[in-house]
Order: sequence, then structure tokens, then C-alpha cells
Amino acid sequence: MERLPDAELVERLRGGDAEAFDAVYEKLRARVFSFVLRLVGRREPAEDLTQEVWLRLAGHAASLRADTRLAPWLFTVAHNLCMSYWRARGVDPTLPRAGTADEPADPAAPSPARVAEGRELGALLERALASLGAHDREALLLVGVEGMTPADAAAVCGLRPEAFRKRLERARARLAAALATLQQPTRPSRGGSS
Repeated sequence: MERLPDAELVERLRGGDAEAFDAVYEKLRARVFSFVLRLVGRREPAEDLTQEVWLRLAGHAASLRADTRLAPWLFTVAHNLCMSYWRARGVDPTLPRAGTADEPADPAAPSPARVAEGRELGALLERALASLGAHDREALLLVGVEGMTPADAAAVCGLRPEAFRKRLERARARLAAALATLQQPTRPSRGGSS
């Protein structure tokens, strides 16, 4: 059932079909959780917020429009919950945050050397991504990781497509700058004891 098109899954969800809910959950749970975790940066609140995303789907399933596209709908709910999470804590989601996500992605590679190199690059990318503000991370994750079109990602964020494209452009530039900063070799401090 996981492979059913959204239109059929939505129709079944609207009819109260529990198997359709399970299929949507299995199809999108990892992606939604990864997105939320990268936005909030901590496992426990990410788990709670992700749970709320699925509760919202269960609560609104009967009232979904027939043309609902499930991934953008779920990511919109996740976006709204994450922004509420930050607002409730008095944090401006546009500002960079310190620290990294609890669980950076580990790219798979065929040889141990490639695995180590990939992990190092993945960790570097995760640190750079985590250093950005939530709006920048969100734009990059929706397009770069989730593979959404800028138009779909704009809808998730509640922005006009052109405004989202500008946000994405700025986010890419900030990510490149963060990567460049992280890749600079550290220099020993001058003036120690001799």
C-alpha cells in the first residue's frame, strides 16, 4: 500500500482507513523525523514534534482535500510546529545556532577510507548546516535533502516562490561561507611561554 499514489492514499485517509495511515507513516516517517531533528537539533523535542505531526494527520485526515499532496502537507505541519517550538522558547529561528544536530547523517561508502572520508565530509556539512539559522536550514533541507521543487518548498514555508528562491539563494551562500570557515586550518596562537 506504501506505493499507492497520493490521490488514492488521501482518499483512503479521508475514509478513515487505518492501513492508509500506516502506509503514509512508513513511507514518510524517517524523512519527517530527519527534517525536524535537523531543525530543532535535539532528539527529544524532535521526537515530540514529529509525533505531533502524525497526530495532526490523524486528526485532519477526514478533512484533507482530494488533491492533497502528502509530503508537502506533512512538511508544512512540521515547519509550523518547529517555528512554534522556537517562538515558545523565545528563539529567533533566523539566527544561527550553536552546536550540531544529535545525529548527523552518515553516508555509506564501499571502502573504509571512503567511509572515513565521507563521514568527515558529512560531519563537516552537518556542522555547517547546524550553524545556520532555522530558515536557512529548512530551505536547504526541503530542496537539497527532501528533493522538493522550490515551488513546493515555498508552499511548505508559506512563502511566494520568488521569496523562497531568494531565501534558498541566501541559504546556499551562507552554507558555502560556513563550510569555508570550518575548512580553514586552525592556526596556533602566538605568544606562549618560551
